[in-house]
Amino acid sequence: MDLRNIAIIAHVDHGKTTLVDGLLRQSGAFRDNQQVAERAMDSNDLERERGITILAKATSVVWNGVRINIVDTPGHADFGGEVERILSMVDGVLILVDAAEGPMPQTKFVLGKALKLHLAPIVVINKVDKPDQRADEVLNEMFDLFVALEADDRQLDFPHIYASAKEGWAVSELGDAKDNLGPLFDLIVRHVPHPKVEDEGPFTMLATTLEADPYLGRLLTGRVARGRLQPNATLKALSRDGRLIETVRVTKILEARGLARVPVDLAEAGDIVTLAGFQEATVADTLCDPVVEAPLPAQPIDPPTLAMTFSVNDSPLAGREGKKVTSRLIGDRLMREAEGNVALQVTPSDSNESFEVAGRGELQLAILIETMRREGFELSISRPRVVMSKDTATGQLLEPIEEVVIDVDEEYSGTVIDSLTQRRCDLVEMRPTGIGRQRLVLHAPARALIGFLGEFLTITRGTGIMNRSFFAYAPFKGQIPTRRTGVLISTEQGDAVAYALWNLEERGPLFITPGTPVYAGMIIGEHSRPNDLDVNPLKAKQLTNIRAAGKDDAVNLTPPVRMSLEQALAYLADDELVEVTPKNIRLRKRHLDPNERKKAQKKAAQLTA
Repeated sequence: MDLRNIAIIAHVDHGKTTLVDGLLRQSGAFRDNQQVAERAMDSNDLERERGITILAKATSVVWNGVRINIVDTPGHADFGGEVERILSMVDGVLILVDAAEGPMPQTKFVLGKALKLHLAPIVVINKVDKPDQRADEVLNEMFDLFVALEADDRQLDFPHIYASAKEGWAVSELGDAKDNLGPLFDLIVRHVPHPKVEDEGPFTMLATTLEADPYLGRLLTGRVARGRLQPNATLKALSRDGRLIETVRVTKILEARGLARVPVDLAEAGDIVTLAGFQEATVADTLCDPVVEAPLPAQPIDPPTLAMTFSVNDSPLAGREGKKVTSRLIGDRLMREAEGNVALQVTPSDSNESFEVAGRGELQLAILIETMRREGFELSISRPRVVMSKDTATGQLLEPIEEVVIDVDEEYSGTVIDSLTQRRCDLVEMRPTGIGRQRLVLHAPARALIGFLGEFLTITRGTGIMNRSFFAYAPFKGQIPTRRTGVLISTEQGDAVAYALWNLEERGPLFITPGTPVYAGMIIGEHSRPNDLDVNPLKAKQLTNIRAAGKDDAVNLTPPVRMSLEQALAYLADDELVEVTPKNIRLRKRHLDPNERKKAQKKAAQLTA
């Protein structure tokens, strides 16, 4: 069968997954009466709740006798490493761009990678049904972006199409009849070449993505570069440097058919397939016939830039909600995650009571934590910290730098620039983007952005948009100011009392309500001053037999500050932890005993002196 392999790349929320839904429906992959959820490719609960794609997924459709393999890729920067590897499987890309927002940071990031691989680009200007669409301007912006990314003449002559993935149509010109996605299918078949592969020769394939299946074990997906393969054949795995990793018998060959993954009896050159049977091989390894000696060139796996410590929950409330509380269960779960997610690195501590988990960003690690709490785990999580690198030639300490692109109202741009430059960020570009709006581009140390989102939303009154992607490693930029306020720490264990909280409100905003279980060392609010303050949230009103002239006033409390998991992680100081359980997210001090806290503070002061 004639074959096309394409990837869909775009910034977050520009409509990739919705477009794939439309392609599946109109190609006949679903029955007419089949009930299919919206954004069918986002099968993960967290993907549906957050409206983002976390895991890259492949599907395939047949259009006029041509099989089109489609890979839906993540658009968030934390999952960008996966996008780069996936591009090595395909011969063309659909670059989806919002007709109102235009090209955004992640568009630039993934498009740059696609152009370097000489892939055939098709620009899809999506959401042209929006009232604020500016499709023609966006098309010019995309051309400018291609030029800036040094596209060759063939790539600069890119075809484009206008679409509304939500309404299920695509047109070559905005005045054409808006019936279906047929024009997009035809453009893919016409513009994207058949895979350039070798039909004959020993089987060779580069592993591009990895996942763990409870029944089939380790599953490795990639495009067949050469030859054919049948189930039960013997293959070996070679590392990027040509080292033999293992020799195994392939137990299953799977291919995407619509939303399903089905076993097949033959994999041919150009096919995107998933192989089961390997125990140790991973992403960037070459899976090949035993006679093959040289591995295929592979994209190196991106190094992690952010780390957190996952440890056993040792608070007085531990074990009340979750059933998975031991270090052995936590360690097994993290190792299982690392096996299926090459962007994560898990390192056990000497005592095996805690584990350092390093990944590509706050969102990626927060999603792992959220997944584990839904599975019944209880955890204590440390403040995120960046993973430093060393220049091998000079021994100089290097830190990850991110490119931050901010769209903000002009009246707030000065405040945003001031706040970020205090965090040792460098302003690279500043330009108007419309009526009263400006776009700021900055290069920022990754550690400067930990906890910045909440402050950013406050100073822009919720109107600012911030996007970030990894830029480079650079020499360490020095100390960065952190949280300026202290916290209110409970001295007692029990259920919080309304009268006590009412008296504490003048000290700062609270995080809890009356009746909330608290314990000594738990953080119940933010102090309005820089120092931490020990308080008693259980103190009840003293009752006497003397009645006041006027009746007692009812206790009216200000609604508490409710933090999401990401906000809680960003809020932490170095001596604090987030206690995560299936039903609650609590903040606490690392040392619950006040005497232990004082000793730890003295020790930290001596080390920094």
